[in-house]
Amino acid sequence: MSALEQALADYLRLRHSLGHEMAEAGRLLPGLVAYLDARGLPTVTIEAALAWAQQAPKSPAGRVTTIGPRRMTAARGFARYLSGIDASTEVPPPGLMPRRGAWRQPFIYTSADIGALLAAARRRIVSPLRAATYHTLIGLLTASGLRIGEAIKLDRGDVDWAQGVLLIRESKFGNYAEDAVMPSPVTVLLACGDSA
Repeated sequence: MSALEQALADYLRLRHSLGHEMAEAGRLLPGLVAYLDARGLPTVTIEAALAWAQQAPKSPAGRVTTIGPRRMTAARGFARYLSGIDASTEVPPPGLMPRRGAWRQPFIYTSADIGALLAAARRRIVSPLRAATYHTLIGLLTASGLRIGEAIKLDRGDVDWAQGVLLIRESKFGNYAEDAVMPSPVTVLLACGDSA
C-alpha cells in the first residue's frame, strides 16, 4: 500500500467517523490516488488534480460531463486533508472546474395543464384500474407537493382518510414525516374522483 493509499484510507475513515457518508468520494478518490502514484507524485498538485478531473468521460457534444467537477470537488477535499500532513500539497481552488448547466429549467404546470392530464388519464388509458391509478397519482402529486418517488411508495396504511393526513415513508432525505397538506390531498382526490 502506497503512502497516498494509506492517507486516503485514513481520510475516508476520519470523514466517516465525523458522520459524512463519503460514498462518491470513496468511489472517485482511489482513481486520483492511482493517477498520482502512476506519475510518481507524492501528493496532490493543482495541475495533477485538474488533469485527473478532466479525464472524465465526455458527453456526446464533446463537453466534460458533470463527473469532472465532482471529481474536482472530491480531490479538493482530499487535498485539504493532505495539506495538514504535507506542506507541499496544493489545494485546487473552488471554481477551477465549474459545473455547467446540469439542471434544466422546470416546467410549471398550469391548472389547465393538470386538468388536461387528469382528463387524458381517464379517457385515453384503456384499463379502468390503470386509468384510475394515473388519475389518482396526478391528483395526489398536484394536491400534496410530494415527490414522485414518495407518492409511488405510499401504501393504504399511510393514508388516514378521517384526518386527511398522509404518512410519508422513505422520503428523499430518509426522514419519516406526517404531512397534513392544505388543502388536504384526500379532500382534493375525493373531489377529483367526483368530477371524473
